[in-house]
Amino acid sequence: MQSADVGDPSKANKAVKKSVKKERRKEKISNKGDSSKSQQQQSVQQFDGAVAPKSKAELRAERRAKQEAERAAKTLKKEEQAKSNKAKGPQVSANLQVDDPKVQKKAAKKLEKQQVPQRTEGHKKVTLFSHLHQYERSVSITKDIGFGSTGIHPAIIKLGLQYAEGIITGSNARCAALMNAVCQLIADYETPPQKELARHLESKLKPAISFLNQCRPLSVSMGSAIKYMKIKITKIPSDMSDDKAKQELISDLQAFVHVNITLAKQAISNSACSKISDGDVVMIYGSSSLIIHVLNAAFKTGRNFRVVVVDGRPKLSGIRALRHLCRAGIKCSYVLISAVSYIMPEVTKVFLGAHGLLSNGYVMGSVGTSLVSMAAKARGVPVIVCCEAYKFCERVQTDSFVNNEIGDPRDLLATDGSSSGPLIKEDAYKNLDSLKVLHLTYDVTPPQYMAMVVTELGMLPCTSVPVVLRVRSFDT
Repeated sequence: MQSADVGDPSKANKAVKKSVKKERRKEKISNKGDSSKSQQQQSVQQFDGAVAPKSKAELRAERRAKQEAERAAKTLKKEEQAKSNKAKGPQVSANLQVDDPKVQKKAAKKLEKQQVPQRTEGHKKVTLFSHLHQYERSVSITKDIGFGSTGIHPAIIKLGLQYAEGIITGSNARCAALMNAVCQLIADYETPPQKELARHLESKLKPAISFLNQCRPLSVSMGSAIKYMKIKITKIPSDMSDDKAKQELISDLQAFVHVNITLAKQAISNSACSKISDGDVVMIYGSSSLIIHVLNAAFKTGRNFRVVVVDGRPKLSGIRALRHLCRAGIKCSYVLISAVSYIMPEVTKVFLGAHGLLSNGYVMGSVGTSLVSMAAKARGVPVIVCCEAYKFCERVQTDSFVNNEIGDPRDLLATDGSSSGPLIKEDAYKNLDSLKVLHLTYDVTPPQYMAMVVTELGMLPCTSVPVVLRVRSFDT
């Protein structure tokens, strides 16, 4: 039987095949076991890696790397901003770049977007002041404004015309009139549906302020009032009703005028009166409502003094101050600014008002203020400036050329209304190309010519303006 099995080839092949299949099955089973073990090991390793906490050194290194990356990004951003600022140059207001066509084109587009009419420039410009607006009152700014055609409130239009025609003058009067007009605007304002009062009201104020700036450049006092106004508008809670928000805004604006003008005037007069003694000869220049109030308060206390009113063309505003003081019973003399050196030996003190106090201590006042101050300094007469603290501004200026307000040149050619007529007729002035008239409104006086500044905060040196600005910024 064995010999027969060995000799049969078919049976031998079947036995070989069976043995091969068995071996392959064993290999598959072993491979499956190895792969499952390796997968289990990998999963265990992954699980252990996720759970295993990092060491303190590794966490410290990660924090350092993150901080270094943030610092590098900040320094890179600062360098890019510095490069862009250098490329752009210093930021200058469009009102001081009238001779730049590109800047004026942008300003014109902005006014057109706000539906604010643009005032036409004068025909005969002084080349040295070509960077400033030089307007003439020959054409009315409102001639193209139809009734209800723009978003400017009628109270703002009326106020702008009063500014342009010189009906409302003086820093305090202009600021109080601005606040009164804005209160009327807020009282008539209605918030559109799906709009917030704070954002939409501010968009209504922008064209109104632009219109007033076109009528006459904003004063330092008006700039402070507008800044205060915007701060109050942005602080309105979103959940407050419109009626209550408008009432609070109007009361805040009225309080601004009461505190910074009315109460400040009383506090300044109480302090300044102590500087006036019996027998003094006090010199004033022009017409300042604050100075008139101080002199009246000193006279009511029983002090016996005399006032010298110095005046200058073209406004001759000192006549108004002279009338107020004479009605109060104060002895007065009246001279023009050309005689200030002649009469200065009689004077014991000089009291001056101010349009604004600049951050570098310079006093900005009506043109002629610096001349009176220098004449007093030459004779050793102390110069006392009376100014409210809200007229302190962060602007720096050392001359009257870079930034100033140019008035209508025809005011200098006109006379005081006497029968002699104007110095030159308007037609002759227009045809005479060689004659160009410059009418400056303000000048700046260095702090060394001023003895002190009397404010509602006390008697301060002119150089303390930055400190007062810092304190007021904390208060707001």
